[in-house]
Amino acid sequence: MNREIRLYNLILPVWLLWLLPQTWLAVLPGNLAVDCLVLYGALSLLHRTDKGALFRPLWWRFWLLGFAADFPGVLWMLPAFFTTMGDNFWANAMEFVMHDPFGHPLAFFWTLAAITIAGFFVYRFDLACMRRHCPALSQAEQRKVALAMAVVTAPWTFLIPVY
Repeated sequence: MNREIRLYNLILPVWLLWLLPQTWLAVLPGNLAVDCLVLYGALSLLHRTDKGALFRPLWWRFWLLGFAADFPGVLWMLPAFFTTMGDNFWANAMEFVMHDPFGHPLAFFWTLAAITIAGFFVYRFDLACMRRHCPALSQAEQRKVALAMAVVTAPWTFLIPVY
């Protein structure tokens, strides 16, 4: 049986950005806006009066670190691309990972694991960044900001079905 191989939503937006480079023009500022809003919102929820001074050294670092943190999640998704050959349960589930993570329970949990892995790295990277570049925040405040960034800016787009 000859099966068609499709890339679909394997690594959104990485494949999209590779295939349609002009999408960078929308993805980069959109990602920056979300990261800045979450960072500023987290600092606001901490009732910091020095939000601007804390925001300035962090916004662009968090933005770049967010892209770096997505790559472990992307690496987790790669086996889905390579194991879609065959007619077994695993191959069928991995095919759903690539185009509709909600279509198969294993595909959903596989994709959710990728998001969790990327979110974990967002947390670790942002926490390390704050410890180095923002000593004005207490450790508890740093953890809260890093957690907010990890939960909100994790690559939830992995769950978007693409047909």
